[in-house]
Amino acid sequence: MTVDSSRFEARIAALKSPEFLAALKDIKRGVEREALRINPNGTLAQTPHPKPLGSALTHDSITTDFSESLLEFITPPENSAAKTISQLKDIHKFVINNIGEEQIWPLSMPCFIEDEADIPIAYFGESNVGKMKRVYRIGLKNRYGSMMQAIAGVHFNFSLPESFWKLWAELNGKEYSQEQVSADYFGLIRNYRRLCWLIPYLYGASPALCGSFLKGKKHALPFKKVGKGTVYMPYATCLRMSDLGYTSAEQSSLKICYNRLDNYVKLLRDAMTTPSSRFSEFAAGEEGNYQQLSRNIIQIENELYSPIRPKQPTESMEKPTDALVRRGISYIEVRALDVNPFSPIGISQTQFDFLDVFLVACLLMPSAELDEAQLKEAKENMNKVVLEGRNPDLVLQNNGVDITLPQWCASLFHVFEQAAELLDLANDTTAYSQAVKAEFEKVKNPDITPSGKLLAMLLEDDKDNGILGLELAQAYQAEMKSFEYTDTDAAGFAAQAEVSFSAQKEIEASDTKDFDTFIRDYFAEAPAKKNA
Repeated sequence: MTVDSSRFEARIAALKSPEFLAALKDIKRGVEREALRINPNGTLAQTPHPKPLGSALTHDSITTDFSESLLEFITPPENSAAKTISQLKDIHKFVINNIGEEQIWPLSMPCFIEDEADIPIAYFGESNVGKMKRVYRIGLKNRYGSMMQAIAGVHFNFSLPESFWKLWAELNGKEYSQEQVSADYFGLIRNYRRLCWLIPYLYGASPALCGSFLKGKKHALPFKKVGKGTVYMPYATCLRMSDLGYTSAEQSSLKICYNRLDNYVKLLRDAMTTPSSRFSEFAAGEEGNYQQLSRNIIQIENELYSPIRPKQPTESMEKPTDALVRRGISYIEVRALDVNPFSPIGISQTQFDFLDVFLVACLLMPSAELDEAQLKEAKENMNKVVLEGRNPDLVLQNNGVDITLPQWCASLFHVFEQAAELLDLANDTTAYSQAVKAEFEKVKNPDITPSGKLLAMLLEDDKDNGILGLELAQAYQAEMKSFEYTDTDAAGFAAQAEVSFSAQKEIEASDTKDFDTFIRDYFAEAPAKKNA
């Protein structure tokens, strides 16, 4: 994509008004960080979700993802990145103090796992909702394998306040409405899709993986070997986002539209109601045999593998697509981030600042609709960068024109500098400009990217991924224990755990349907319609 610099600069200038600057100061962000629990020897923990951490079904900030061993830490939306970071530190400290000798795996790609059967599927209690969450995960295991589901990532949630959207609508000669907000978020999303290859380049930290991960997988990737059983690709940045990781061949045919909310919802709903020949072999509730929730291309909306999602918080038992239809987009979820192995909490302040800049720039840049050819180009650029991002000979495509990654970044970072200056002005800081400068250094020198640094550490000592991960886990265990509580202390977390157990019991006691009826009614409910 080429940036209309005059239009972009005009928008930057307009946003320097006191009203816009005040609105930009109220950008909110939250984080979801996933992490495996491991034993002191580096193998996957087989223990149930530790009781001191509360109920995985109802706890607001500590839950599980696919596996009983895969923790997920969640922070609420805050307009201060520093506060979110302190909240994450609090959660990490409490968790590490309450999992005994177990440690937190610091990498996105999993530790050594002998057999997929060793990955315990998460348990959420005996309520219908809890059983549904577990069956969904059983479906994921059957469809894609448990090993893929043991991969960890970081999700970055980002939203602009209502005050901003009202001013933005006025600036662009539009009438403020929730529909307009959603349309503008989709403009941001489209530019993100065009440029999201930059995220694995800057933050990818999975150039290598344990050989056990490949067991039973067909692939044609030219891996090299380091240590006793680690494989890597010399220029890879983010194997987590490759065809080996968080992708789905079945979904590759889906033509999800990022141009309008109604089309996005329709195509997502179609995927949830279109049978898949590939998944037809698994039972979907017949005679009580639940190997998946349905035989369709995706079971529920969460199964869509996408590097970004438009989101609206759901109410009890509300489908995500229904929430979007009823109330529009509330925030976006960036999903292309590896766990940062050089941070004990999996993400750094610099990442927060640069992601703010990146997403604001994606909003301010003109954003034409994406056609199929452009989306295909974006996906191909992404795949090239995750496998070959640090290759000096790598060539990407920008609207069908060959361009090297450094060439493209040179023009992009000029745009980012202007967005950073704007955010600096709004927040009376220089942190955003410093973040942009720091990230551009990675463009100039691929060796200082997380993937470059991590691979160098492996190759220098002929070290296995598992050994390095365990060394980092041990170091971070001590560091997390040394954190000082800031927002919530141990007693506060203990109280939250008790509240979550009570909430789970209430849900279980309130069930009035058997599970078969519950599932049938859930999927039979008519989808929400606009203005209904």
